[in-house]
Amino acid sequence: MPEVGELTDGAPFDPFPDTGMFSAGASAVVASAWAALDAEVAGTRAAEPARVAAAAADRAARAAEREAARQVSMTVPDDVAAVLAAAREVVDAVTPAGAPGAVAPALLARVRGLQQLANVVDTALAHAVRAAENAQAAEFDGQRTMRSWMSGHLGVSPATAARVVRAGRTLEQLPQWDTAASEGRITADQTAVVARVATPARLARAGELGVQVHGDDGLDATLTACASGSQREALPAVVERTLDWIDPDGPEPDPTRRRELHLSRATDGTGGSAHGRWDAVGFEKLMTALTAYQQAGRTKDDDRSHAQQMADALVQLCDNALAAATTPVLRGNRAHVAVTIAAEDLLDTDEVAGSARLGSGQQVSNTTARQIACDSLITRVLLGPDGMPLNIGRSQRLVPPHIRRAAEARDGGCVFAGCAAPSWWCDAHHVDEWIADHGETSVENTALLCERHHTKVHHGYAVRWDPDEGRWRTFRDDGTEIITGYPPDEPASAST
Repeated sequence: MPEVGELTDGAPFDPFPDTGMFSAGASAVVASAWAALDAEVAGTRAAEPARVAAAAADRAARAAEREAARQVSMTVPDDVAAVLAAAREVVDAVTPAGAPGAVAPALLARVRGLQQLANVVDTALAHAVRAAENAQAAEFDGQRTMRSWMSGHLGVSPATAARVVRAGRTLEQLPQWDTAASEGRITADQTAVVARVATPARLARAGELGVQVHGDDGLDATLTACASGSQREALPAVVERTLDWIDPDGPEPDPTRRRELHLSRATDGTGGSAHGRWDAVGFEKLMTALTAYQQAGRTKDDDRSHAQQMADALVQLCDNALAAATTPVLRGNRAHVAVTIAAEDLLDTDEVAGSARLGSGQQVSNTTARQIACDSLITRVLLGPDGMPLNIGRSQRLVPPHIRRAAEARDGGCVFAGCAAPSWWCDAHHVDEWIADHGETSVENTALLCERHHTKVHHGYAVRWDPDEGRWRTFRDDGTEIITGYPPDEPASAST
């Protein structure tokens, strides 16, 4: 059959030769139109390889731009790289050898110098964090505050991150203190002490009362001289007197506002620590409850220290609260301790080692997991194809409990890079949207996200599962990936 528009025996090709629908002239017009269309299609086909190549080149260029942007926050500036290199030389330096009496001065001088260096670095860090806070830089990686960014991206405890943030604000308020700290004559601990008085509200109140804050005879100079002189141990008392001086007859503060409790999870996965303070009544309640459990748990041959007994009493108090099912319901689930263990490891009592883990992600032994399971409700979550269906397709939009439990067992908490929100703070998010993307309701298409990061994902950010690495990856609204942690051992500087 001839192609559209091809001449046959010298006459225009008639697309409808047997119908007589068109006259010879009309057929010529139709054939001409078909010929033009055929030429356009042929031209498009001829240009297709070039178009595909151009599109591929464009995608590659955009990918290169995204990769370059991704590296920005992981690239060490030239000045910091130089300091890091010098610091590593100091770390690798040979410790002076010889008789203790001979090397003692050199060792003490080394310690003094390194502490001064640490003070300078702490001050520089506080400055950088304050600048990042003023610029709301944490939002670039989807975090609300620099405290949460430092905790999630750098592995420091929330308490340490909060102290650095407060230090940056304090240095901003006290120029002379800032100068001394930048010279290494003031420690981060001392800055934490004066942070109580160096708030904008309290310094403004001091000015209203006629207290000189700045200048050679001001509060700033007085605090600096105390911290860097021979009376540095008096600094806390000076700060207390200053607070009383600024507001001697102010309203009696609510004592309950002084309560605080800091919980820090150990970075090596071995548990955690807690410290806090309470008002008189709150502390009395705490001591009464803990002492009751501590005394009730003692036996004649109990060799635990008092501190161990009190720690065990606190855990027992929590056990009773969880067992009584009086804790609040969050995201449809009552607070509970979750442990994930393979079914075969749970049944094999001879197997001690294993990969059981708590809901927070911390590893525990199979023996510990079995102990928890002894007096717990056991929920069977099958992560394979032979058990409970973990994919219900598009028959239901809301994630059912068994799929959520499977996601909790896999993720442990919010999967957004740098976030440590536990599973009970999280929503179950369809990675491929159920409505817009026709995504299925399945464990593969479900990610746990805290409320803030769930909102971020619905405003341009994205989380994607990487099957090769077996982890979630997070991307900004410009397509660049959010990377946590530190650069390699030999970081690239900004000039490379």
